[in-house]
Amino acid sequence: MLRLRAIYPCSWRVFQFRTCSCKPLISQMIKCTDEEQVFDLIKKNKATFSEKQVECAFNILWQFQQQRTSFLKNVDCIRDYPHFLTLHNLATSQIEFMDDDTLVNVLYFIQQCAPEAHDLLVEALVIESWRRLERFDINVLSKFSSCLANQLLYYSPLMGKIADIVHRNLETIDDLRSLSVLMVSISSLTSQRFQQQLVNKTEHLFDTIDSSQVNVARRIVQFLRNIKYSYYPLLERCNKVFLSNMNHLDLDCISKILSLYHSLQFHSFEFVKMAKKRLTEMIPLFDHPDGFVKLFVALGPMAGPEEKKQIASILHKHLDDYKPFELLKITQTLTFLHFQSKELFVKLRELLLRYLKISVIPSEIAILVYALSILPSSNLCEVEISQIEAVLPQCDLNDLNGFATSVLRWIHYDRKYLDSTTGKQLKLLQKLDHYGLQRLRNSNSLNLLWKELKSLKGDWFTESLLEETVATLLRLMDEINSKNVAEIASFISRTNYLNTLLLDRIASVVVQQIEKIHPFEILGIILPFSALNYDPPQNDEFFRICIQHLNSHLSGLEPPMLVFLGFSLAALGYFPEDLLKAIFNIKFLSKMDSQLELLCSSLNRRVQFRLMELNRAVCLECPEYQIPWFHDRFCQQQYNKDIGSMNGAQKQIYKMLAEVLGGTNCVKASVLTPYYHRIDFECVLDKKKKPLPYGSHNITLGKLPEMHWESNTQITGSRLPPGAERIALQFLDSRAFCRNIPHLKGKSAMKKRHLEILGYHIIQIPHFEWNSMALSTKEARMDYLRERIFGEGKS
Repeated sequence: MLRLRAIYPCSWRVFQFRTCSCKPLISQMIKCTDEEQVFDLIKKNKATFSEKQVECAFNILWQFQQQRTSFLKNVDCIRDYPHFLTLHNLATSQIEFMDDDTLVNVLYFIQQCAPEAHDLLVEALVIESWRRLERFDINVLSKFSSCLANQLLYYSPLMGKIADIVHRNLETIDDLRSLSVLMVSISSLTSQRFQQQLVNKTEHLFDTIDSSQVNVARRIVQFLRNIKYSYYPLLERCNKVFLSNMNHLDLDCISKILSLYHSLQFHSFEFVKMAKKRLTEMIPLFDHPDGFVKLFVALGPMAGPEEKKQIASILHKHLDDYKPFELLKITQTLTFLHFQSKELFVKLRELLLRYLKISVIPSEIAILVYALSILPSSNLCEVEISQIEAVLPQCDLNDLNGFATSVLRWIHYDRKYLDSTTGKQLKLLQKLDHYGLQRLRNSNSLNLLWKELKSLKGDWFTESLLEETVATLLRLMDEINSKNVAEIASFISRTNYLNTLLLDRIASVVVQQIEKIHPFEILGIILPFSALNYDPPQNDEFFRICIQHLNSHLSGLEPPMLVFLGFSLAALGYFPEDLLKAIFNIKFLSKMDSQLELLCSSLNRRVQFRLMELNRAVCLECPEYQIPWFHDRFCQQQYNKDIGSMNGAQKQIYKMLAEVLGGTNCVKASVLTPYYHRIDFECVLDKKKKPLPYGSHNITLGKLPEMHWESNTQITGSRLPPGAERIALQFLDSRAFCRNIPHLKGKSAMKKRHLEILGYHIIQIPHFEWNSMALSTKEARMDYLRERIFGEGKS
């Protein structure tokens, strides 16, 4: 939002008066201590009021409001004064005498007084500003664009004219403060080329602002969020501004920055750490609804038990004051915190349904429906379903996905599958499929499509739209470039869908345009190749270039990102020495431990598992690096929690293996190897391929096995009789393969390599073979197992 220059107290130098007679009146207004005194002066001097006096009166009234807390109530109070209309009329009559700066200042001030829709003074000021638009200097133009944004006129012809003026004059603009305001205002009307020009200009001017310009930095990040461009060089520079001013950031600013970072998927542990401390200190200060919802949503996910308790105790009494998007954020935060309060959830449902009945905006309806779907024991009636159906033609893929996710959640939890409501929900899903496919097929721009695809996830997308999405990406893949390649690659990795043409295009763009790609983006680029276990035709050059690009920036990457990078490369069989040295040292591991405390539990656990898996891979595949194995205790703790039981297919295989091998004492189930790989089944064959019994070391089906090996200094194969062979049998379910073809994914392929290093002969039993028609009988399956183990068919 626009930060106008402080006019109050109204300095004599700020105004250029038409007559000297206005000076004493301005001096009197400066000395006023409340609104009543200002309006009293207006009443007594209305016959001689000048345009500068009008501007000063509005400004002083606005300053009084900023000093109070109950904002809306006080604004209403201003409008209730009898002589507010007098001031309003005086402003209308003085428009032609106002200079450009005064004209826009008065427009800003009258907007802050919450005028009625289509206020005549606002319309007159906007029309006069439009007439003068070409002569406005950059500062006045930026103020005016912000006034239009306040009226939600982002797509108006007038905003388009402002965008054109900025485009034509961009080379001569040297005020980043004004430019940052304009960038946010016109962001919806900028082409990709214009966006890049604005980013380049911002980089060029960034050093012209001092390190205290928090609002400029925040608007730059907001612009990047608006155009969905995670441009790391600018984000890093803005982040340094925020960090250096953390002690001066208020709740509103911290909340906005956290939200913007989340949208851009930009992670700064230092900012989160400092923000958590600042927000925790603010808890006792915020009992007002406007501030509290921001505090609750921002602090809730990273708060400790005591802070959560403090926050939740205040929430209930403010619910009636919140709008749909705020209610969604509250609902999501409560769900994340596993908050338990039937009374609170009932109240939330009532408020969400109340808004839903009157809403006509597709994105708002999608927000309300999604919030309702994550409440416990919630569902929609036929009237509300009909309301959703009515807006579907206006929805983009994000809205459609939000509706589908909500409907699927209701169907999943609805036990009465045959009632009429569920029938309506199923029909609604069919309509969602239709509109989603239609929108994909009509897409003719990758950049426009990507804005909708970027955040899509969930069962509906993968089941109904994935094939068509891949087809659309293939149709538009010539538009993949250095700006969008990392995000598209990361998106593909989440789909588990292997399309070699798309991945080859991604590799080609990276090889040709690596200098335009930020090191932070390398992880996203590598992910699909690692997850889907695919080497592009120029794989050696591709990975060499990616690793070289990383090496010079290792010190600037956060520990979790380095761990994920190391694991992703290891899954592909690449072990860059510089990267591994950066990870496996005491300083790095200490820094990572401190950052893990700031992560949510699921991400914390994922980072720790990836570090363990990387440690294991390096020990097994690169012993020459002499990196020690230090995850014994971690693995023992995790596997003691995760005993689990076999699924149906595994139980079936276990019983048949016992028959094939000559008894349960010849097969072990759920075996842990050195370095804690889990094997579904293990057996040992002597040199004549006869099964060797385990004796008393066997285990009860489904329980955690006892360790029959010592630490990591020996591998199991080292204790076998001469010529004997240890065999690992793995049942591979659908998670081990790409979604669209029976191609082994990265983690499963890496595990196979590791087991072979440990001395195992690997027999993989894919689910699609075990459950095929060819193995529909027990005899066929027994023959299948004999052939895989002994190399023979029927006995």
